[in-house]
Amino acid sequence: MAIAVLQPLKRQPITERPGLLIKPEMLDWLQQAVDGPTEENAKTPAPPVDKPWDSPLLKSCPVVDRGLQQRLVAMPLQLSRINAAPTNYGERVHLDAQGQRIDPTPAVIVLHETVYSLGSAINTFTTPHPNDADQASYHTLVGQKGEIVQVVDPSKRAYGAGHSAFDGRWVFTSKHFSGSLNNFALHVSLETPPDGATSGQQHSGYTPAQYDALSRVLADWMVRYKIEPHAITTHRHVDLGNARSDPRSFDWSALQTRLTALGLVC
Repeated sequence: MAIAVLQPLKRQPITERPGLLIKPEMLDWLQQAVDGPTEENAKTPAPPVDKPWDSPLLKSCPVVDRGLQQRLVAMPLQLSRINAAPTNYGERVHLDAQGQRIDPTPAVIVLHETVYSLGSAINTFTTPHPNDADQASYHTLVGQKGEIVQVVDPSKRAYGAGHSAFDGRWVFTSKHFSGSLNNFALHVSLETPPDGATSGQQHSGYTPAQYDALSRVLADWMVRYKIEPHAITTHRHVDLGNARSDPRSFDWSALQTRLTALGLVC
């Protein structure tokens, strides 16, 4: 009986494989997954060049509203704590997917909106999601009446942004996923008004109570983790897939006035 001789397979470059559509910035990472680590490709991929963040909080210095200042300083930071399902968040890691040491200290705050109601968001985050694609969470939610709900402890890694980066920084926590800022980010989401449960680019906006509560949440994080105003950004800005637009209809001047009153801007 003749024995067939198997010829070695010729590896086809990943860029030449038919029907494969991927973003240019992921080519090196995907080719490395196919080739295996070598001296040349063993390093974590550098983040893509993204547009610089021009913080609306730093474009002017409003006069401090003393009445607002007194009210916010006297306002307690009252948190309701809801535990997200363990599948919807993780630990902040100290080593990336290549085994290189990374700093997981929160360094950026990302603003979001829920799109649907506060109750709907809580239900989503407290429901177990075994599939990776369905897993999501924020650290904190802010309701229309100023309710503050902590869903994930800030010491943990919430899954608030997928393929994302900020100021040229991202982290690969797994070889199976693209780069993300979640490992060094804090995520806070504002409850969307009822007229915002659509795909439109605008809605009626957020309430004064929400901006009050948001400013207290941000003040706590900024002081605790020494985060500068420049590092308060949006999901729209950090999303590298250009698929996010939240938080829609956000009033930066309302937040700036409050953070200035708290002595954290200007």
